[in-house]
This record gives sequence, structure tokens and C-alpha cells, in this order.
Amino acid sequence: MDNKLLSILIIDDDIVYRKLSSSILKERFNVYAAEAPSIAFKILKAESIDYVICDYRLPEMNGLEVLERIKMDYPHIELIMISDSGDMDTVIQALRRGAVDYFKKPFTPADIWMSIEKTQKFAELNNNYKAEKNKNSHLKEIVDREFGVEIIGNSKAIKELKLQMRLVAQTPDTSVLILGESGTGKELVAKGIHNLSNRKDEFFGAVNMSAIPESLFESEFFGHKKGSFTGAISDKAGWFETTNKGTLFLDEIGEMTHNLQVKLLRVLEDRTYIKVGTQTANKYDIRIVAATNKPIEEISDGKNFRVDLFHRVGTFIIHLPPLRERKEDIPDLVKHFVTFFSAKMAKNIIEVQPAVFDMFNKYSFPGNIRELRNIMERAIILCTDNVLKPENFSIINSFSKQKNTNTIESYDLEVIEKQTILNALQKANNNKAEAARLLNIEWNALYRRLQKFNIEI
Repeated sequence: MDNKLLSILIIDDDIVYRKLSSSILKERFNVYAAEAPSIAFKILKAESIDYVICDYRLPEMNGLEVLERIKMDYPHIELIMISDSGDMDTVIQALRRGAVDYFKKPFTPADIWMSIEKTQKFAELNNNYKAEKNKNSHLKEIVDREFGVEIIGNSKAIKELKLQMRLVAQTPDTSVLILGESGTGKELVAKGIHNLSNRKDEFFGAVNMSAIPESLFESEFFGHKKGSFTGAISDKAGWFETTNKGTLFLDEIGEMTHNLQVKLLRVLEDRTYIKVGTQTANKYDIRIVAATNKPIEEISDGKNFRVDLFHRVGTFIIHLPPLRERKEDIPDLVKHFVTFFSAKMAKNIIEVQPAVFDMFNKYSFPGNIRELRNIMERAIILCTDNVLKPENFSIINSFSKQKNTNTIESYDLEVIEKQTILNALQKANNNKAEAARLLNIEWNALYRRLQKFNIEI
């Protein structure tokens, strides 16, 4: 027997059709035949079968029941159903449950070969799809290792953040709004929610909303048909089509113009989109995760951002604390970056001197984790042995010296206001009424500012 030949199993209780099928197929296949399902299952257990041709009308059980059992026990096997001329409802059920094709009795050799050719082509496409999916999974693992999807840290704030991520990830499509300063890792949190959810095997798309021109919004998000406008030289899938069943991350959503906010709100409310150049409404199944570095008061006051859109994207709000408010996580972050960049640069960094952490504790990290990552990468490049020392972080020293030469560290009124509130709270030993008196404001005004700047007592 030629082991290179594919094997096919014919299940038919009619001896005439069973022998006819076997005689037609034996030139190109190893052919096995069974007159009943019980015999067929013994053959399937003993032999390596690639395809099955199964009659619907059988003793012991019908063809649909055979199909379901084969798909459960041998999912790699493709099945073709044989039907009587009046059995179209059965054919439709078989195709829905995983059969690749069907042909009717009485049949000709051409009928069988056409069905076999179609099945082989389907199997080839299915195998290619699985191979590409495996490649994408491998690529996803590489990307995740490169950029990290794990939220690093054991501070109270990070433990609460991880809990919130796990809880919202278990919901099917609850929209999430992530609030946090630049560099705090908002996309990392969005990707983490995606990976914790049932959508993890589907596509995660990230869009910077501040970079989308108003004239291209529909094309970018809804897609377009070839020739629908000047420059549309081919069909294009938009973000809602590309990320269907997955997660769409809308970064910097607070920077959208009013007109774009209206367009986005409409498609989020309708849960449908219309591709440019068509009239057909397409449904989508996507979790929306949005992010902004604006404080919640600014994003929800209705002045520059629509209140109805805020409530649509902000069903579940996550506050991401800046690094300066969770400095106890810095050692874990440093360890992570040392391991990552040492491996990437083929260096063997085995120690970080305590003086480095003393320096970090005195530094405010205005660029947050992104800044820490860049500082660590630069330091490891400069390190000529296996110990990181303060002199490898000269860039922080230069920042500190620059600040010390100025009486005012920042001209940003919000930065000054927040620091003044923190100073008053420190002076008042976190007594909010006393801090409000020092600041010469009412206690409710202080409360609003505490919420605005995400200051927790």
C-alpha cells in the first residue's frame, strides 16, 4: 500500500453505491468501506483517515449523528454527506455542523470527483489558515515579550488596577475608559484587558485619535470600496471590520474634534457602520477601550468633549496612577528593564547600586514609566561592567541640576496647583479641612481638585 496516498472512508449501507464509490476512488486513495457506523468507528480508530463520505440514511444512527461524533473525536477529518434528492433540509443541517460538501444519489463519477476536489481545496485553505493563525500567535508572543503586557508592581494602586482589569475583562463588551498621564502605560492596560478576556485570540487594534484627519475618518474606521472617492484605488477594510470580535483601543480620544465625536458616537450607539461607497449597514462585535491624559473633570464637563460620548465610552473607568505616586514599584520595574535590556544587548548586569534607587526616590519622573524605560536603556548602554551605578544615570543628575537653578520648576499652572495642594496636605498631616483652610478655599472645592488630580488620602 502506498503510504503517500490519502485515505478515504465510505459509510453506506447500500452495497451497490458502496462498491461504486470504492471503485471510482481507489485509483487515487486508500479506500476503506463500512456498511454501518459501528464498523466505521472501528476503522477510524485503527486507521489514519483523511476524508469521509457518509450517507445520511444509515442503520444505528443517521448521518448527522455520525458527522457530529466524527467532528468531536477527529476534528481534522473532512466529511462529505450523501443525500437523497428530497433531503435538502438535511444537507443544510450537515453543512452548518461542519460537512464540507454533499452530492445526491444517484451520482456519477464526475459528481464524486467534483466534491472531492472541492473538499481537498477547502482542506488546503483550512490548513493554510491554521498555519497563518499559528504564525500570528507566535508573532503576538514576540510582540508581547518586546513591549510587555504584564502590569509590573505590587503597590496597593497596582493591585487594585489588576483587580479592575480582571473584573472588566470577564464582561463580554463593556466599554472602558483609561485615565492617566502620558507614559503611565494606558495601552498596556488596554492590551492586558484584551488578553484577559474571551477575545484574546482575536485582533487587538490601536488607533491614535489625534492623528486621524477629519476627512479620512469614515475611510479609516468604516473602510471603503474601490472607486468610492478620488484615491480609492482598491477596497479597504476599516478598523471596525479589522477588529471585529476583538478589541479596538482609541488612544487620545480627548483630542477628537466635535464633528468626529458626533460620528463616533453614532456608530457606537447603532453598533453598525456603513462602508464608504456602499449602502449596506454592517454589524460589529467589538469591545471599545479608550484612553486620555485629560483629567476626568475636563473630559466630562461637556465643554470640549461630548457628555453623551463620555458616558458611551466610559461605562467602566480606570484611573492609572503616575509613577511618582507608586514609587514602591520602582525596584520591580528596574529589575524588569535590567533583565529585558541586558538580554537584548547581550550584557550581564547583576547589580544595581542602592544609590541608584536613592536617586530615583528623589526624582519625580514627569514622563512616568516611559521615561524610566528610556533612562534604564540609556544607562545599560553606558554601563561598561556588570553593575549599574549613579554615574550611568547622569541624565537624571542633569535634570535635577536644571531644576535646582530655577525657583519655579514648572510654568504649567496645573502642575503648580497640584504640587501646592500636596504641600498643603503634607503641612496639615492629610487633614483635608485644615488643608482647605491653608489653601484659602472651601472644603468642597478642595474635594473637586483632589478628584481632578487623582490625589488619594
